[in-house]
Amino acid sequence: MFDLTHAIYNDAEKARGHLEGIHWPNGPICPHCGNIDPARITKLEGKSTRPGVYKCNECRAPFSVTVRTVFERSKIGLHKWVLASHLMAASKKGMSAHQLHRMLGVTYKTAWFMAHRIREAMKEDIVETGGPLGGEGKTIEADETYWGRREDGYVSPQRKGQPYLKRKKPMKNAIVGLVERGGRTRTVHVKHATRDAVREILVTTADRNSTLYTDESNIYPITGKEFAAHGTVKHSAKEYARREGGVVVHSNTIDSVFSVFKRGMVGVYQHCGEAHLHRYLTEFDFRYNRRTALKISDAERAEDLLRMARDKRLTCRRIGEAKNA
Repeated sequence: MFDLTHAIYNDAEKARGHLEGIHWPNGPICPHCGNIDPARITKLEGKSTRPGVYKCNECRAPFSVTVRTVFERSKIGLHKWVLASHLMAASKKGMSAHQLHRMLGVTYKTAWFMAHRIREAMKEDIVETGGPLGGEGKTIEADETYWGRREDGYVSPQRKGQPYLKRKKPMKNAIVGLVERGGRTRTVHVKHATRDAVREILVTTADRNSTLYTDESNIYPITGKEFAAHGTVKHSAKEYARREGGVVVHSNTIDSVFSVFKRGMVGVYQHCGEAHLHRYLTEFDFRYNRRTALKISDAERAEDLLRMARDKRLTCRRIGEAKNA
């Protein structure tokens, strides 16, 4: 059970010890040269030395547990980072920067930047997650949805060179989602959900030995032939599921993934710029892939997040470059 009075959420040194236990279960490891010999690593102590600093006698470089993590060079107490990580990992529909600002006692700008750094730690690649979604005998569901407001005027190839027409209702951002039934999900923001763009996501994220289920969109029939089998449901005819033999053909699982994302964006975050949409998708994917239905507790999810913070960095400059791109 989450205990807000626990020492790791109120004492920076206890939080540092917690982080060291996660990243260094067998003793300190030099992030510069990879030295793991405890006889060649010295803990620096003294009034002029910051807490938690070690020195590697191999490369002669000082380091702490936060070096080469999203927490590196932060002046915010580690206990606040640990608490913020737990809150974002445990909140099914997210935790707004304003809420973090109130609970942590930091400025809104600081809380906003902390939240984005934590989302950077949530990023997963195929190696980290154990390979592509699906596999032989498994089922993948795929669909696309639209959210928010596009910040640029997209000219469809179907206009054949004619200029972009300003719409009364602005175009929304396209999101392509895949989910393995009973397993993991992956959602991706794309400029436009074309057949080629969706195929690229499908074949690089999902195992082609899987069975693929989608709606009747004309994006999927050709790509579906590359999978072991492809089944569709006709939403336009109000068909949402049907039984074929011993299996049920539907895309309701990926629809429920999108539903949680949209409820979080409407009720918690309320607004998200297009430049940062991929970070929010990463956040919701992280929590879904470690949901309670997979027997993962809030504490285990938070520890996973702290463990994944290594070898990832996010600076103000990178965020600014993404916003201005």
